[in-house]
Amino acid sequence: MTRLDSAIRRLTAQRDLLDWASRLVAPTGFVLELGLGNGRTYDHLRNRLPGREIYVFERRPAAHPSCMPPDGYLLVGDMFETLPSFISAKGAHRCSLVHADIGTGDEALNREVALRLSPLLDGLLQPGGLLLADRAFALPHCADITAETGIPEGRYYVYRRTDEAGSPRVSDEEPASRLSL
Repeated sequence: MTRLDSAIRRLTAQRDLLDWASRLVAPTGFVLELGLGNGRTYDHLRNRLPGREIYVFERRPAAHPSCMPPDGYLLVGDMFETLPSFISAKGAHRCSLVHADIGTGDEALNREVALRLSPLLDGLLQPGGLLLADRAFALPHCADITAETGIPEGRYYVYRRTDEAGSPRVSDEEPASRLSL
């Protein structure tokens, strides 16, 4: 597979999962975008979830001007500093959807970052909340539901926060149906 083919498949999986999650997530709770990049996925989320509070975390914002979050919704700095501050200010378990596209070309660094972010993300998701990510995370209070989406293994990862009994609490409106890519 060429690098172009790989990029197209990753972006297609990302778009399809964002669309799927936008239909499934609870109508309450914050939406977080970890990593703004050039703003494509933020733009997609705000289109799919109009009126929702979408907070974006980015170390060095450089997005297209039309894809910048409004004042108060862009948290600039190291995520290991801005996420704990966000949790302190807004409270734990208040996010219905978190999208994390934070990879680099260094897989060892990616694994380390994912392991360090895992407890923060686990504490952000409300029961039934979803995490869509470009890498695997270690989330003790979440179920890995990637296989339910039909996304090829290793392309993208999907986790759902479970309640204390271990059973998911989400809307019954739409099951996690398989996506066709």
